[in-house]
Amino acid sequence: MNYMSIANKVLEGYEITNEEALKILESLDEDLLSLLHAAYKIRKAYFGNKVKLNMIINTKSGLCPENCGYCSQSIVSKAPVEKYAMMTKEEIVAGAERAASLNVGTYCIVASGRGPVKREIDIVVDAVKSIKEKYKDMTICACLGILKPEQAQRLKEAGVNRYNHNINTSANHHANITTSHTYDDRVTTVELVKEAGISPCSGVIVGMRETKEDVISMARSLRALDADSIPVNFLNAIDGTPLQGTRELNPRYCLKVLSLFRFINPTKEIRVSGGREVNLGTLQPLSLYPANSIFLGDYLTTEGQPNEQDKKMLEDLGFEIDIEPLKQKQLQNINN
Repeated sequence: MNYMSIANKVLEGYEITNEEALKILESLDEDLLSLLHAAYKIRKAYFGNKVKLNMIINTKSGLCPENCGYCSQSIVSKAPVEKYAMMTKEEIVAGAERAASLNVGTYCIVASGRGPVKREIDIVVDAVKSIKEKYKDMTICACLGILKPEQAQRLKEAGVNRYNHNINTSANHHANITTSHTYDDRVTTVELVKEAGISPCSGVIVGMRETKEDVISMARSLRALDADSIPVNFLNAIDGTPLQGTRELNPRYCLKVLSLFRFINPTKEIRVSGGREVNLGTLQPLSLYPANSIFLGDYLTTEGQPNEQDKKMLEDLGFEIDIEPLKQKQLQNINN
């Protein structure tokens, strides 16, 4: 298959077929560089050589009533994770200050649970207002679970720019991963935040015993949802979770998945996310040829690559940190 020819067609508005998508996922390892080169052409057309940095703060850990098979914070997990109730406003604001000092453009406020109660929404709203007073151009992403319309509106009015609610897997495979909520529950929340005027962020976890057809379905579903930001996670199977011991992935396949997502969602921010250190290993730098965004620092309950190592990786690649919308002037104010 001529990947560059298809990339050129994608740049002209072409949507690849399921047959072409499957060929990408099943491509020979010896063709990997050709595939990455074609994916990079699409990525460069829309994002140049810039990489967006995101940072997570886990504002509420564990204590979740959902039974998601991948999650160390779920009610069915036996993993020894730290458990605590919602952080204070001051702690959340302090996290934003640290993010700004590291040139992070998107600050992600995450809380475990099915959905937020009023007290938790109140804390997030107050924290976001304070953050926006100091860093008015910082992108704030909230990830608080299933929302009600009035909650989405409050977050919008406070200054939340983006809301993350991952579909995680395909509609066909969803019941194999969790039964405490439906795939449609997740889609409904994404549509709800769009209606509130908040930018939708929704992604997936690859490596949860799904088929290649499921992976293609995930990428197409996110295209249909028109998600502006797509985090692609690779399962880091944590001991004590139902998916413990699952080891389906290798670095080359992960790169093929990221390339597929770029071909199907050419104009969208694609973020190589949780599990990249474990599953991509020494091939992590190559992930930024199809993807244009990474998380800096740790994830929810697992450690990420050291910040200095990520920054060196970007420098060695010749890529530039995208500090927009976080303005240079505001960065200077932080350091003064």
